[in-house]
Amino acid sequence: MTDHAAPSSPFTSTTRPLDAPDPNRARLRAAGPLVRLDAPAGGPVWVVTDGALARLVLTDSRFAKDPALAPPGWDRRTAGLEPTAAEQASVTTLDGSPHAALRRTFAPLFSAQNMRNSYGRMRDIAGCLLAEIATERIDLVDDFCTRYPLTVLCDLLGVPADRVEQGIAACRLMQVDYPAHVGEAMSGFTALAHAALDADGVLARDLAQRMPPGSTTGDLEYQIFTLLYAGQLTTDPAIGFVVARLLDGTGSIDHAALVRDTLTEHPPAPFSLWRFTVTDLDLAGTVLPARTPVLVDIEGINAHLDADEHDLTFGAGPHYCVGAQLAQLELQALAETITTDYPDARLLSPYDDLRHTTAGGIMGSRLTTLPIMLT
Repeated sequence: MTDHAAPSSPFTSTTRPLDAPDPNRARLRAAGPLVRLDAPAGGPVWVVTDGALARLVLTDSRFAKDPALAPPGWDRRTAGLEPTAAEQASVTTLDGSPHAALRRTFAPLFSAQNMRNSYGRMRDIAGCLLAEIATERIDLVDDFCTRYPLTVLCDLLGVPADRVEQGIAACRLMQVDYPAHVGEAMSGFTALAHAALDADGVLARDLAQRMPPGSTTGDLEYQIFTLLYAGQLTTDPAIGFVVARLLDGTGSIDHAALVRDTLTEHPPAPFSLWRFTVTDLDLAGTVLPARTPVLVDIEGINAHLDADEHDLTFGAGPHYCVGAQLAQLELQALAETITTDYPDARLLSPYDDLRHTTAGGIMGSRLTTLPIMLT
């Protein structure tokens, strides 16, 4: 590890202009491929800033996701930890063959083909929601950025439309004084998962049929909760960046390229979820004891990709985001709907005046405001 002074903590809230580089990312990268920082939950955390090293961490079985491996004494809420794999099986906390078995439950349902088949429905939802605000001067991040992806997810999972407002209330709790209201927000998403099962939607039924042997109704409910929570939390902040670039003309007129480039520069998850070392190991010349927490600096690595490298927006390896196709097509559907239905849509604030704020750490940033007019 290169011996540099530690950069400012990436776990604190920051606000900066829309396309201004994060100065802390440059300091992290200058500090070396593996940088020691202080974790909010206490003790050291190691941040990977090099692309090749990041791909090793994301694919090596010596780095596990089970929160049971977190350092003793860590406060679960402060660290943003899920239940351990023993407490609740999840694609985001299991590893190895149990993870592969559970992932097979989701993968066919969220395949590229299935998501393309749902693209028309995404366009319809975008069109209906935009039509309701078409004649108004509105701040898109005030409601739409949350409402659109949540409506798509609820529609996909068969959650009754009249429950969307309950989900929006939960989402807003996540945007205020994070992580103070996480527990209350989680209860709201859990209620939506209940509603999906009660409604007996097609996707919920398919998930039930594909769950690994021995799974309980509680296991199924938690998987639906995870889809709702993760699917909304990642697409919500991305909408503001995509629409801002679309309306300013700074993004590609190819909607797929616009989405891809925007997500590369502004990944919804600026860092990976926590990884923990399973055993003592040597990483880039530094010996890490077992149960050492490790993060991958996705945003910083994306900013320095070589020509032959893929971005890490949706991760890499066994835990590559199962909903990546859904997220990208949702954003493309929205961009296409705005371009097609509202050719005169415009920003009501200069692009250079737009700002985005991050709560710090693994939480992505959102625009503070995006005033627009569609007609």
